[in-house]
Amino acid sequence: MIGIPNLLLIIPVGAVIGILVAAPVGPVNVLCIQRAISRGFWGGVAAGTGAVLGDGLIAFSAAMGVNVISDMVKTYRIAIQLVGGLAVMVFGASLFFTKPKRIDREATARDANARFFDFVWDVPKTFFLTITNPGAVLGLFAIFAGVSTFVEISTNFEALVMVAAIMGGSFGWWMILSHLIGRIRHRIDEQRLALINQIGGIILIAFGALMLGELAYQWLQGTLTAPAA
Repeated sequence: MIGIPNLLLIIPVGAVIGILVAAPVGPVNVLCIQRAISRGFWGGVAAGTGAVLGDGLIAFSAAMGVNVISDMVKTYRIAIQLVGGLAVMVFGASLFFTKPKRIDREATARDANARFFDFVWDVPKTFFLTITNPGAVLGLFAIFAGVSTFVEISTNFEALVMVAAIMGGSFGWWMILSHLIGRIRHRIDEQRLALINQIGGIILIAFGALMLGELAYQWLQGTLTAPAA
């Protein structure tokens, strides 16, 4: 039997986890914030949705106790981190060399009339970056292990509620952040937007280089192990 009091605890805990997962600065966050600045509210929401779906998939696997996902990430972490690091660097280089369009009140008004599907192509980009980040995957699994010590998830329904709450918290964060950025973006001129794109690109390239650098360091130390056959 599903305990209503337990659900009332699961929902806010899940929402907080979603915010904590979404808020820290990382490659996905940088890309989402840049999209909100350059494309407005729906651009930020579309990019954030990809991250939410990626976190939701990871959280669902953790909630269902799908240990094979965690084991697969650990086993093939080298390949996942290599692909993820290269992808982040490619997105960073693309962002760095992106020629910004001037943001004025007219552009802001046009973007206000835009819709989510006008920017839907950003969803798979941020989704891919999220699921190819081994740290994010294993981090969510670790969070679930920690949460289980004070929030009992005893049924599949409760696990699904937790996943929905995490996605809701994360999505709410991106909605609020995109809204706030959308209200002030018209104050950013073309020169500043170019600088934001360059800084964002450098940060993404740095994140990707860090992921690849970790692999290189482990290889030099002789601690890089290939997946078992």
